[in-house]
Amino acid sequence: MFIYTVKPGESLFSIAGKFEVSFGAVQSVNGLPAGTLVPGQDIIIPANTYVVQPGDSLYLISRMSYLPVQTIMAANGLSSPALNAGQRIYLPPRSKVEADNLSFIVPGEPSRMEALVRVFEPITTYIAIFDYHITPEGRLSTLNDEFVIRTLRKHHIVPLATITNLTAAGFSPGHVTEVLREEGRRNRLIENIYRLLGSKNYGGAVIDFERVRAGDRNAFTAFMSALSRRLRAGGYTTAVAVPPKTSEDIPWMRGYDFAGIGGAADLVFIMAYDWHEVSTPPGPVAPIGEVRKSLEFAIARMDRSKILLGLARYGYDWVVPGAGPRDNRAVSVQTAIQTASRYEVPIAYSLQDEQAYFAYTDQQGRQHVVWFEDIKGRAAKYNLAVELRIRGGGSWHLGLEFPQSRYLVHSFIRARKRI
Repeated sequence: MFIYTVKPGESLFSIAGKFEVSFGAVQSVNGLPAGTLVPGQDIIIPANTYVVQPGDSLYLISRMSYLPVQTIMAANGLSSPALNAGQRIYLPPRSKVEADNLSFIVPGEPSRMEALVRVFEPITTYIAIFDYHITPEGRLSTLNDEFVIRTLRKHHIVPLATITNLTAAGFSPGHVTEVLREEGRRNRLIENIYRLLGSKNYGGAVIDFERVRAGDRNAFTAFMSALSRRLRAGGYTTAVAVPPKTSEDIPWMRGYDFAGIGGAADLVFIMAYDWHEVSTPPGPVAPIGEVRKSLEFAIARMDRSKILLGLARYGYDWVVPGAGPRDNRAVSVQTAIQTASRYEVPIAYSLQDEQAYFAYTDQQGRQHVVWFEDIKGRAAKYNLAVELRIRGGGSWHLGLEFPQSRYLVHSFIRARKRI
């Protein structure tokens, strides 16, 4: 496998011919409909042979295949880095690492749920079903999740219940304060979560309390410790989703004590995305430098074998200049690429951030900037996860179209199965 960047004037047919691979295989792996490719678009070539092109070097082939230069040279018996156009280079399979993979899913139409679960089964350990809201009194909302739970278990994926502080107005730090600072409410919430897992046949829970206040830091850690003890007694997994902290000096993240949370939970899902989002100016959603810093911050405070790297299956489309958050929107990876194709604009790539981006003018004459997580950015993050030897990864969320991702993940990891 290697990742190829489309050049102006190229078609799927010409690229398949250039690398002597099946047109249908390239189309299928990349989820490509019939139509014109976008210059700058990154596509996976599902082949273990690379045909050297004019101007290629071993360094470039190494970057495209995510294999060290020394590995490529050894596999091909090369004593010199010199290459000739037309030369065939064997790309040996990567050594896969064993990992846990946890992603989120939003319940929907049964046939779509069945199809999603079936597709992701080979690369998935856990799927967290989104979501059960807490009330200030420590109760939980309801969710029509029975079909998804049965489907996950049928496909040997552990179903986890996602417990959030989400309200109609967004994530509520006030709900967290009211529940956690009163012992009776906190204990009621723990028991309600425990009963939910048993009654619905879940394998555990993911706590996704967002915007936790600095004043609730100790209460949140104490809650996670008490919940973990209760769930562990029942044989359940306790996971927690946390923001991508890189410092204790970030005011809106002081409510998360990584050492305490990491000591309590079985799994810690770091939501390593949204450095830029609808309420900010345009920019990379998950810049690799910040992702690295967030993982290194966590590793310094908790057991790396608990850490899961949370990845985005989306990007953002901003209207510029001067537009407000209501004019901006989240877009799936597939939607971003389709937008570039529709407006016939090339896709650029920031090597510094390992993120794709482009600009276009819509039919009303408004200027847009789009940043999104493409397949090259995803590969860079899996490389990072392997380098830092963390537990695994996962994504938000499986309903957002990113067809290439499952092929890429499968080439990097061998997912553990817990049921």
